[in-house]
Amino acid sequence: MGIKRYFNDFTALFFAQACAGCDAPLVDGEKHICTSCWYHLPETHAHEDQHNSSARQLWGRVRIEAVASYWYFREASRVKRIIHHLKYRNRPEIGTVIGQRYGAILADAAPFNQADVIVPVPLHPKKLRKRGYNQSMFFAKGLAHSMRLPVVEHGIIRRRATQSQTRKNRYERYENMLETFEANDIGGIAAQHVLLVDDVLTTGATLEACAGTLLENGAAKVSAVTIAKAL
Repeated sequence: MGIKRYFNDFTALFFAQACAGCDAPLVDGEKHICTSCWYHLPETHAHEDQHNSSARQLWGRVRIEAVASYWYFREASRVKRIIHHLKYRNRPEIGTVIGQRYGAILADAAPFNQADVIVPVPLHPKKLRKRGYNQSMFFAKGLAHSMRLPVVEHGIIRRRATQSQTRKNRYERYENMLETFEANDIGGIAAQHVLLVDDVLTTGATLEACAGTLLENGAAKVSAVTIAKAL
């Protein structure tokens, strides 16, 4: 056991994993994100305010119980770097670690802690094959661990690929998402309070479309959480 620990420490000395937020080498006990970054990441505390800016984005657009995002997303920020590593640098476990942290907070916050199941926003199969994983699913797994909830992985599916949302305005994003999603595991969502999860909230078009699909197919209630909210 001592030799194995020595070997692991020796290996880590030369191949230390870098923090996804600041690129500093991680030390023993740190996973994916260093202690300094955890301390400085800009939390929204949106779970404490049902009238938060994330929730207000969806008012009048879809019947949703509550919306919250863990962090604020700004350009050239630690959060942006973390999301980039999560989505594009083959580090899906970052999503699980974030989900565990946020889930521990949401476990004591109504109405999120009244959810019955967790449903991740799906990727189109073509994008899933290219990336190799759905980052929202890994976030969902972390939340599920801390909140002790089951994940309905294929509660909804994406039936058509959408164009990039990056340069679209709010209405164009909404049109881009029309008829994109459909219910798949209806038995898993019927009569349930669903916690819908995604990575970044921008205009809310994706959450609106997914929540609408869930409600139209028997979900009793929908709440939503994301890792970050774009400013």
